[in-house]
Amino acid sequence: MAAVDEHTAEDHAVDDHAKGRIISDAPLSRPVPVTLRFDADFSPATVRFVFPGDVEWSFPRTLLETGLRTPTRRGDIEVWPCGRVQTVVEFHRDDGVQVVQFDTAALLRFLRHTYAASTSMTTH
Repeated sequence: MAAVDEHTAEDHAVDDHAKGRIISDAPLSRPVPVTLRFDADFSPATVRFVFPGDVEWSFPRTLLETGLRTPTRRGDIEVWPCGRVQTVVEFHRDDGVQVVQFDTAALLRFLRHTYAASTSMTTH
């Protein structure tokens, strides 16, 4: 479940790719590709998770940061650490909940990239 870096340090946008695992009542979890997006020019406080079928969830970057260390929720997004190397993100909808587990390292790498994009914006 590694993230792929698709930006340079001078970009103000980040488009990383990660593999998540959809957790359900089924005996096996399903892998799902997720694009992790950040655009400092558009919304410097927001991250976006884009799933297949162009299903997109936007939420505050601080929610993701906090959720890596301790359970936190804001609106219809909940994030919490799951053991030492996994993080769970819950997406609540009117018709149910989608629970996706990520390698924490991929999310940390994405956050580092968002900070680099924000910094490059302020240094130009």
